[in-house]
Amino acid sequence: MTEFSLEGFEQVFAWQGVGMSITLTIGTALVSSYLACLVCFAILASSWNGRWWNKIELTLSPLLALPHVAFAIGFAFLFAPTGFGVRALVELLGIESTNSIEEMVWLVKDPYGIGLTLMLAMKEVPFLLLMSIPILRQLKVNESLKIATSLGYSHSAAWWKVILPQWFNKLRFPMLAVIAYSLSVVDVALIIGPTNPPTFAVLVWQWFNDPDLELLPRASAGAVVLFAIASILIGVARGIEFGAINFANRWQYSGRTTIRLPGKSLFIALITVVAAMLPLTVLWTFAQRWRFPDLFPSRYTLRFWEYEWEGMTSVMTQSLTIALISATIALLLAVIGHEYRIKYRFQVPGYIIAIPMLVPQLSILFGLQVATLMLSDGHYLFWVCWSHVFFAFPYVYLALDGPWRGYNDKFTQLSLSLGKSPIHTWLHVKLPQLLPAMVFAWAIGISVSLAQYLPTLILGAGRIATITTEAVALSSGFDRRVTAIYALFQALLPLLFFTLAVIVNRYHTRYRRIKIKGLLLNDTLARKPHHP
Repeated sequence: MTEFSLEGFEQVFAWQGVGMSITLTIGTALVSSYLACLVCFAILASSWNGRWWNKIELTLSPLLALPHVAFAIGFAFLFAPTGFGVRALVELLGIESTNSIEEMVWLVKDPYGIGLTLMLAMKEVPFLLLMSIPILRQLKVNESLKIATSLGYSHSAAWWKVILPQWFNKLRFPMLAVIAYSLSVVDVALIIGPTNPPTFAVLVWQWFNDPDLELLPRASAGAVVLFAIASILIGVARGIEFGAINFANRWQYSGRTTIRLPGKSLFIALITVVAAMLPLTVLWTFAQRWRFPDLFPSRYTLRFWEYEWEGMTSVMTQSLTIALISATIALLLAVIGHEYRIKYRFQVPGYIIAIPMLVPQLSILFGLQVATLMLSDGHYLFWVCWSHVFFAFPYVYLALDGPWRGYNDKFTQLSLSLGKSPIHTWLHVKLPQLLPAMVFAWAIGISVSLAQYLPTLILGAGRIATITTEAVALSSGFDRRVTAIYALFQALLPLLFFTLAVIVNRYHTRYRRIKIKGLLLNDTLARKPHHP
C-alpha cells in the first residue's frame, strides 16, 4: 500500500476462475465484433443502393438511439428462461410440462456467454452500417460492380472479391471501437452476461466495490490487465485485417464462385427482435399477475407507475440535465476543434481523440477518480458532467468530421471577398449548411451521455442517480415491472432527441429551399441575371 509491488497482479491471477473469466471476455468480444461485421457486410451486399437500402436507412436512427442497457433488458425479457420467447414456444408446441424447458441453457446468464455475444453483435450492427455509409460512398461501388459484372462475376462474388477488401480496410477504426467496447462492457454484462465466473470487466468492477481497502491493489492491477488485454486484441484485429486482405488473400482471385449471404433475412430478423422488445417492455409495466407459462398477463394494473413516477421524474430530470450540458459542451469543443484544424492546418491525431473509445473505461476511471478527489472531494455533479463530456466528445467529433471535410471552402472565400466578416460568414453561410450535421451530432452526444454507467457511479460516488444507473440496479432485482418502466424511458429519451434532430433537419431543409426560391423570384422580378 505504500511502496511499489507486484502483489496486486499476483492476487489477480491467484483468484479462482480468472482464466475462465479472461477467456469468456476475449471470446465474447472477438466473436460478437466479427459476427456483427459479417452481418453488416451481408446487409450491405444485398441491399446497397436498392429499394431495401432506403428502408434500412430509415431504421438506423431508432436502432442507434436504443441504448445498450435498454436493449439488454429487452433481450432478457425475450430470451430469459421464463421470458416471452419460452412462453411462445410452450404455447406453439403445446408442451404441458415445462420442467425440461426451464432446465435448458438459455441466452440470459448462460455460463458460456452465448447470449451476451449475440446481444452485442445485434446491437453493433446498426453502428457498423452507419459507419459504412461514408466508406462505400468513397469506394464508387456502382462503378466497381459494373466492371466486375462485365468480367463475368456475379453480384455476390463482386461484393466479396472487390468491395469487401476495400471496405474492411477502411472499417478499421469502427471495428477497433466495437472490440474495445465489447471487451470492457460492464452494465450489459451485469444484466445478461455469465455470473460464475463473470466476464473480466465485471470481475474488476466487483473488486473495485470490495469494502476491504487492502484489496484495492488487486482491483487496480485488474484494470491494468484489462487494458493490456484490450491492447492485445487491437493488435490481433490489425493482424486479422492484414492477414485476410494482404497476406492470405488467395480467396480474392480464386474464381468467380462465392457464398451468398442472406442479408435481407438477417436484417428482418434483427428488426423483428428489436420490434418485439418495446411492446413487451410496455406490457411488463402494466402486468400485475403474469404466471409462467401464460402467454399474456392475467391481470393489469397502474400501481407500479403510480409508485415509481415521482422518483423517476427526478431521476429523469437529472439525467436530461447532465446529458444536455455534456452534449452541448462536447458539440462546442468539436466545432472549435474542426475550425482550429481548418484555420491553422493542425490536427490532433485521430487515435488520441479516440482514446476514450478504445481504452476500457475501468482502466482510466479509477485514475480519474483519484485525480478528482485530489482536486476537490465534492462537486460530484460537475465531475460527472466532465466525465460524460470526456466520453461523448470523440463520438461528436467523429460525427462532424465527414461534414466538415465535405464542406466547400469556396463559399467562405466568396463571402469574405464580398466584404463580410468571418463571424457573419460563419453564421450565415457555413452554419446553415452544417446545421443538420451539428444537430445530429448533438443528439449522438446526448445518447452517449444518457448511456454512461461507470463514469456516473465512480465519479458521482453513488450520489448521482441517472436513468441508466437505476435501470442496471433494478435489472438485478426480482420485480420486472419496475425494471421495465426504467428501461422504457431509458430507451425513449435518446429516441426523442434523434426524432427531434430529424424534424429540425427536415424543417431546416424546407426553409432553405423556400428561402432560395424566394431569392430567385426576387431576382427574376428585378430582372437581375441569375446563373445556376
